[in-house]
Amino acid sequence: MMLSVVTAGESHGPALVAIVTGLPAGLVVDREAVDADLRRRQQGYGRSPRQQIEQDAVEVLAGLRHGRTLGTPLALVVQNRDHKNWTWGMSPWPPEGEPTGKGTKPVTLPRPGHADLAGALKYGLEDTRDALERASARQTAVLVAAGAVAKALLREIEIQVAGRVQDEDDLQRRIDEARAERDTVGGVVEVRARGVPPGLGSYTTREDRLDGRLAAALMSIQAVKGVEIGDGFALAGLRGSQAHDEIRPGLVRDTNRAGGIEAGVSNGEEVVVRAAMKPLPTLMKPLQSVDLETGEPGEALVERSDVAAVEALAVVAEAAVAFELARAAREKFGGDALGDFVGAWRAYLKRIPWQRTR
Repeated sequence: MMLSVVTAGESHGPALVAIVTGLPAGLVVDREAVDADLRRRQQGYGRSPRQQIEQDAVEVLAGLRHGRTLGTPLALVVQNRDHKNWTWGMSPWPPEGEPTGKGTKPVTLPRPGHADLAGALKYGLEDTRDALERASARQTAVLVAAGAVAKALLREIEIQVAGRVQDEDDLQRRIDEARAERDTVGGVVEVRARGVPPGLGSYTTREDRLDGRLAAALMSIQAVKGVEIGDGFALAGLRGSQAHDEIRPGLVRDTNRAGGIEAGVSNGEEVVVRAAMKPLPTLMKPLQSVDLETGEPGEALVERSDVAAVEALAVVAEAAVAFELARAAREKFGGDALGDFVGAWRAYLKRIPWQRTR
């Protein structure tokens, strides 16, 4: 059974939508747990005032009855409360009356580092808002909701996923300095998954490699420019005798430099993934750009934005990793009903000589 998610929605449109397919019937979805992850995504030092406007909460339109999945597509919705200020500018249909509110003027000065220019050129757009609205990290809100559902499924097979900011102690100082200079900062987040059994993913095709899938999921998050599994880039500077995790009796390891994945397959150790986030491209002291309408130089678009969103990325990355692990688990264990899925997992654990060591 293939677990998948597709999303729709713009940053200042009416709402964000996710359709999740491939969930087994009978999975309990806790609304408070989903909303708690949505709140975590909005928190963090350096976020913009929009986080107080939105107050994200999940709505379910289909696929759930009395808190349990039906085995049918699950439709999740997160409303954009700020849309009330953009009703004319982001109207799905040709707006009537005089322009009011925000987003009424075309954006023709693309921001370096954002989708503005590339999107305008690719899709033949005169107003780069038609690109930047979808490219905005705002759409990660509904991905976090989908990830919360995936974490509920993983808990049924005793897998726990948690994200955090790396070097968190230094983050607040860097944000304060950047804010004072009307600039932005990035950072690195780490996601760890405990209880992942060996055998998720496959080396048989490149599309099935678990490390490739996790890397793709994280690289698809806005502003992420680098991903490593385990010790990643540091391994390139070591000899083979130093880089690999020796196998002891009982099939246990003393080290986990591989980050829980070998040859595209989970090996029973803790899965460890890191993602590097670039500084956000919307600056209060804008960079130079070129007006797409006139061809003249000018300062790039300035719009409300965060100084940093690294803590938010930790939550989004956690959701992305959880969804990919849940997808791999669904492929491995199948099952139309939750009991079938869990039963296949238990049978598999009886077959293999594996014990949790971390």
